[in-house]
Amino acid sequence: MAGNDDILGVILGGGRGSRLYPLTKERSKPAVPMAGKYRLIDIPISNCINSSIYRIAVLTQFNSVSLHRHISRTYNFDAFHTGWVQIWAAEQTVENTNWYQGTADAVRKQLLEISSAHTSHVLILAGDHLYRMDYSKMAEFHIEKGADITVAVQPVSRADCSRFGILKRDVKRQLTEFYEKPTDPAVLDDIVSREDPAKPYIGSMGIYLFKTQVLVDLLRTYDYDDFGSHVIPAALKTHNVYGYDFEGFWEDIGTIRSFYQANLSLTEPNPPFNFFDEKFPIYSHPRFLPGSTVENSMLKDVLLAEGCRIEQASITHSIIGLRSQIRRGATIIDSILMGNDYYEWPETSEAKAAPMEIGQDCFIEGAIIDKNARIGKGVVIKKFPPGTDLNGDGWVVRDGIVVIPKSGKLSAGTKICP
Repeated sequence: MAGNDDILGVILGGGRGSRLYPLTKERSKPAVPMAGKYRLIDIPISNCINSSIYRIAVLTQFNSVSLHRHISRTYNFDAFHTGWVQIWAAEQTVENTNWYQGTADAVRKQLLEISSAHTSHVLILAGDHLYRMDYSKMAEFHIEKGADITVAVQPVSRADCSRFGILKRDVKRQLTEFYEKPTDPAVLDDIVSREDPAKPYIGSMGIYLFKTQVLVDLLRTYDYDDFGSHVIPAALKTHNVYGYDFEGFWEDIGTIRSFYQANLSLTEPNPPFNFFDEKFPIYSHPRFLPGSTVENSMLKDVLLAEGCRIEQASITHSIIGLRSQIRRGATIIDSILMGNDYYEWPETSEAKAAPMEIGQDCFIEGAIIDKNARIGKGVVIKKFPPGTDLNGDGWVVRDGIVVIPKSGKLSAGTKICP
């Protein structure tokens, strides 16, 4: 039986991340900040480490500098570990001059590196999901069933089938059919795999455990671009493919709306996902910051990171990221502040002209303020109806959520309102 040290974790960094733009304007999708102090990539890497999978590769091709910097600073194993976390960026070679064309094509272009790892299994993961999972249990199931491929699946209601790749499974948990986001009532009636009337279907989570040789053979034999759309449906006809049940919290952070909602859910008294599990922690870059100071302010349902200064402000149902500076009279509601990458000297000309802070008497509601933003005194931001998309001067609205890009600047008195 293969141990977890015989599994290579491969995390797909995604393409341009257009659905998360402008958060991906200057960074790759896995590098997008999460929960005040983490990055999205920390979730799958932490899951791997907690599952004793210590050889991990992250596949990227767009804006990978900040991701590379974060990984190189954060994930350094000691001399007694044989593991590593590496960036495998798209590159031109003599054999191939094209960029990654999809998830399967990205892995195909790294088959030499995968083979060089000399592991018997490869675990394919996404870099933009929020969940906590012990992959060792999935590996045990995979070995027990003698599977060539195992797909992690979760229960899905009939109403949500149009959002997932839906699989049909027999009594032995072997997968037999695949339908991409089905809506046909006749098809839905035929692919029920669970007895639970509330969630009778199983949907793919985009987590795949392959025998290494099976993965290599499939990708070298067929010109598949994507795992979900091409590789898995085709493999059902030729290989033993099984579905491993996962019933914990899982969320795809692929859009501005899902990113916004997943973050704000962390501020609730009983969040669906928490970062306080000592036995299964989420790791990130260690920082040596002072504790946050809060002066005569009202905070309700707030996730507050370290190194912040809050002066006589009112903050409700919001995330306040690292090193945030919030001045007196500010009101923040249903918003995500990603904080700052550094403290600036107040004597500098830039700081005097527009400090890196949320200025006095600002009103911010329903917004995402990316890192190092300069929000002037008296700025007003109000939420827009869901579905609204607008492009403004230094700001955008995506699905009703106002987004201020990284290092953005709003002059004093700016109003962004419906």
